[in-house]
Amino acid sequence: MKRIMFAAAFALAAGGSASAADLPMPGPPPPYIPAVPFYNWTGFYIGINGGGAFGNSNWTDPALAATGNFSVKGFLIGGTLGANYQTGSWVFGVEGDGDWANLDGTTFNTSCAGVGCETSSDFLATIRGRVGYAWDRLLVYGTAGGAFADVQAAAGGLPFMSSTQAGWTAGAGLEYAITPRWSAKVEYLFVDLGNASCGAGNCGGTTTTVSLNENVVRGGLNYRFGWW
Repeated sequence: MKRIMFAAAFALAAGGSASAADLPMPGPPPPYIPAVPFYNWTGFYIGINGGGAFGNSNWTDPALAATGNFSVKGFLIGGTLGANYQTGSWVFGVEGDGDWANLDGTTFNTSCAGVGCETSSDFLATIRGRVGYAWDRLLVYGTAGGAFADVQAAAGGLPFMSSTQAGWTAGAGLEYAITPRWSAKVEYLFVDLGNASCGAGNCGGTTTTVSLNENVVRGGLNYRFGWW
């Protein structure tokens, strides 16, 4: 009986070894593919910007009961400095820029005291907050803050009055990270520079109120220093 039991156990062991030998060898592990990190917008940046501007200027002289309302247009180019902080997909930042501008408009009709009313501006600077939402390398943002510009005005052949005006600006834009360090953007800003005063020596009549607003459409290229 013992011999029969030993013989049966040996047969089972031999059969198990043969079955294991018939099984295919395990293949090599799959190659390691590292996860692609999402773009990080956190950090400082510096850049250039440029584009066009169009808007409206309004003249009001109560003494002459004269009003001139006309369009202005031109272009601008300058530099940008800013910083971002990203948490999750939200990006918060602050941005400032200073642009040389060539914005000008005039009207020659009887609604402007019978002479030509001209308004121009040769610089625009803004300091703004930005709040955006990022889809990896694409950032969509809104922005608002303060604006500063030189408003120049003159009537007929009189010399120009020049006044540095403070106002407000708001807009929106898109920015895309081309490489880890470089990003490109396009944005729209509405700028309201309030009312400047132009006296008789420049605008005729008595004190004339001159307003100026601008619609700015521009692109930009930024170099990002980053914190990563």
